[in-house]
Amino acid sequence: MVTGKLDSERRARVVIVGGGFGGIAAAKRLSKTDVDVVLIDRRNYHLFQPLLYQVATAALDPSDIAAPIRSIFRKQKNLRSILGEVESVDLEGKRLMVKGDPLRYDYLVLAAGATHSYFGKDEWAKHAPGLKTLDDATEIRRRFLLAFEAAEVECDPAAREALLTFVVVGGGPTGCEMAGAMAEVARSIPDDFREVDTKTARVILIQSGDRVLKSFPKESSDAAYDQLKELGVEMKLGPRVTEVCADGVVCGEEFIAANNVLWAAGVKASPLGESLGEGVELDRSGRVVVEPDLSVAGYPKVFVIGDQAAAKDAKSGEPVPGVAQGAIQGGDYVGNIIRRELEDETWVERGEFSYFDKGNLATIGRNKAVADIRGFKMKGFLAWFIWAAVHIMFLVNFRSKVSVALSWVWTYIFGCRGARLITGKSEYKVKKTHGDD
Repeated sequence: MVTGKLDSERRARVVIVGGGFGGIAAAKRLSKTDVDVVLIDRRNYHLFQPLLYQVATAALDPSDIAAPIRSIFRKQKNLRSILGEVESVDLEGKRLMVKGDPLRYDYLVLAAGATHSYFGKDEWAKHAPGLKTLDDATEIRRRFLLAFEAAEVECDPAAREALLTFVVVGGGPTGCEMAGAMAEVARSIPDDFREVDTKTARVILIQSGDRVLKSFPKESSDAAYDQLKELGVEMKLGPRVTEVCADGVVCGEEFIAANNVLWAAGVKASPLGESLGEGVELDRSGRVVVEPDLSVAGYPKVFVIGDQAAAKDAKSGEPVPGVAQGAIQGGDYVGNIIRRELEDETWVERGEFSYFDKGNLATIGRNKAVADIRGFKMKGFLAWFIWAAVHIMFLVNFRSKVSVALSWVWTYIFGCRGARLITGKSEYKVKKTHGDD
């Protein structure tokens, strides 16, 4: 039984579900508090999601952006990590089910994150993988690199064109960064092949709105558009994708033949919120609508943070964006509330969560990026350098910071990516190979 020993303990217990940015931040805030902290995650590592696309495009290794949760908290003696999946939450009984076993809590922090949303077309997932986990990233990398291998031995012009056509659906930061990186890779490896010119590869970015990076100011959005065009990315703004199949996508009235499609168009909250009961309000994306202090209505000792929460900034009334900073600040805020209440039973003033917007950053490629920091808008090399520095700074351990920095310096100087490894199945089908009659 996984939770038997835990349930025999009497000290107040805080259970945190999710080892992402929010869960890690909340747990660290409780490091010096007289409380038992239990951190539960389906995986044994914390993942730096903003750099997943670099694993998917062979710029970084998976270990560069992930760190074992046990290693992160090896010095925090009041924390125990459990590898498992929370199946349901019983708010009335103050317990949750993990691997079929009940686990009680005094405080609960839900930070289970989000997953892909195909807007009711879940059958598209097998043809258009999203990018939320390391498994997603390595699978996309496998498909991406395998396309060039298959094109090398494909003689049919139409089949080769489809192999070298990469469609990215969604013009947010993930979509723009992925499209830019794919275009850069295709144009940096022509000497590695003999029969195919990788520079002929098409990268197509589809965005249903009238501009990419809708969360950025229009000036930054336009700059990103121009930089993507410079890299050779084709942009299709306006029409929606209405069909995704093994052979390509239907965009508006146009069918685009493509063997590789990436989904970056939508997200939905973890389904764990649905187990909280009918009395807990969820928004259209499945996020839990929380109180100003990030607690669940009627349950002041249950908090929801990060991508799983539909929270609003106390000052502006605007929704808290689903970005790393929102989760980190939410985790810090909730961790402080729990710490104060455990240390001082008379303390009752929680206040309201206020999100501090530190700005938006998105990179398009080498020396290509846009930044909007507290009203200051930048593009090009300066924005790219700031983006790189910020991302290195927020990596969770020193080894990752050094590894990523060295990888980026190497790539910047020599223009080659060292993680172009095809893992998993390396089989592909061709209509006709060279040397056949």
